[in-house]
Amino acid sequence: MYGTILVPTDGSDPANRAVEHALELADRYDSRVHAIYCVETHRYGEPALSSAEIVLTNLEEQGESMLEDLGDRADNVGIECTWNVCHGRPWEEVQKKADELDADLIVIGFQGQNHVRTNRIGSVAERVVRTANRPVLTA
Repeated sequence: MYGTILVPTDGSDPANRAVEHALELADRYDSRVHAIYCVETHRYGEPALSSAEIVLTNLEEQGESMLEDLGDRADNVGIECTWNVCHGRPWEEVQKKADELDADLIVIGFQGQNHVRTNRIGSVAERVVRTANRPVLTA
């Protein structure tokens, strides 16, 4: 049913729930998982030997660490998992990666780290749900 599942993560609790769902679905349907972490460069600008470069480098390292852990978890249960860190607007990067992979499903947390209102879908998840040309599961 799902050959490739895309799961974006930012380390938030909802994103971690989405990762768990993605791994469960991948196990059930013998799917591949591709995980992404997006560094929101539109907030800081692309690095050019400034303090923004330090912030972006730290964010990249955090993302890589999260994705490596996710990959290890997938490997431990026999799920093929690839991952990458990208730069840009998260919802756009999710769409690009889903198209590039021809993903069968996107599994995304309903809110991210920067969301402060409870019980409301976050802006990234909302845009992905609204604009995706494939099924989206929010967790």
